[in-house]
Amino acid sequence: MSSQSRRTIRTATVIGAVSLGLIALSACEKPTPRATATVGSTTISTEASCYDDGKTIPQDEVRKCLSKKSEKTISVGTGEKLRIGVEPDMAENGWLVFVNGQPALPDPVKKTYYSFPGEAFFQSQSAQGQPSAPKKTAQISIVEADGSDFKGVWHLKLKNDNG
Repeated sequence: MSSQSRRTIRTATVIGAVSLGLIALSACEKPTPRATATVGSTTISTEASCYDDGKTIPQDEVRKCLSKKSEKTISVGTGEKLRIGVEPDMAENGWLVFVNGQPALPDPVKKTYYSFPGEAFFQSQSAQGQPSAPKKTAQISIVEADGSDFKGVWHLKLKNDNG
């Protein structure tokens, strides 16, 4: 076999390998931004339940997404702080926190993290407005919002260590 034939075979092999590599890379999805919750020294991190590479998500899809349940759980007790952290791009747009589907803050947060007293998520009231037994769990949804446009939804579940 001549040296030119070997060179041709090597060149074809390299081109084939590069082509396969590019095909494999194009099949990979870019990971979504992550939201993180920390209580004491315990941290959990979650990817978005709904996210379209920073594009606006239609309202009906956001409503469906808000009803999804979290796969990640973190425990929090009385006197402990829950710290929620988001990536800088999310903070730039602003993000909201929902507890069991209800807004927890009046305005979007424009920081990369925010602290909450842990017990605040488990308080409940009876029909007469009196405090009742604390809830055992709470579903937290973090929603990236740029004005009235929703960009993504992340979920975590809180477990009441005292409940």
